[in-house]
Amino acid sequence: MAEGRTIAIGDIHGCATALETLLDALDLASSDTLVMLGDAIDRGPDSRAVLEQLLEVGKRCQFVPILGNHEQMLLDAFANRVPMQDWLMHGGAETLDSYGKDAALSAVPEVHQEFIRSWGDYHETESHFFAHGNYLSECALASQPWEIMRWRSLKFSVPAMHESGKTAILGHTANKQGKVIDQGYFICIDTYCHGGKWLTALDPATGKIWQTNNEGKLRAG
Repeated sequence: MAEGRTIAIGDIHGCATALETLLDALDLASSDTLVMLGDAIDRGPDSRAVLEQLLEVGKRCQFVPILGNHEQMLLDAFANRVPMQDWLMHGGAETLDSYGKDAALSAVPEVHQEFIRSWGDYHETESHFFAHGNYLSECALASQPWEIMRWRSLKFSVPAMHESGKTAILGHTANKQGKVIDQGYFICIDTYCHGGKWLTALDPATGKIWQTNNEGKLRAG
């Protein structure tokens, strides 16, 4: 069997049509690894359908989901660690609406909750590492503060190359022009799909990019 690809997907934010189009274009095989960089939910129109698609994609390939700050907010709301309103005003309201108009938190099924709880902080290969938001350049990956990986924006803190020498593949910091930001030692692929731009997938080994939007359009190169 040929060695599989490792492909990263940026912030989906409830854009189920864009995700469906992207997964079709990727034509994933069982030998492939798909790394989802977090923020699958909130803000966009159909977080429920996004979670259902991601549950299914794990049956087609090696699926590695990373926890974003929006999933963290949902889990914190379930655990009463933050006021519900804090999550709702940052996109949680759209997520609950995807389970039914004026749905309560109890409408989110246990299978979706447990699925999100299973997501990790980062993924690492021989040449790259994948995280949601940011990292500390002089801190080993296994010791990174999860708050930095989950919450810190590249707009306010641009890291140096990581001590491992590996290239970081990140999301979280949306480029509102829909462009991939490639700084050589880190690449950010949050391209503002929920804001009308693109959902991006990247094969770091080849540099190939696929982009789709919530109108079902695809561009690749």
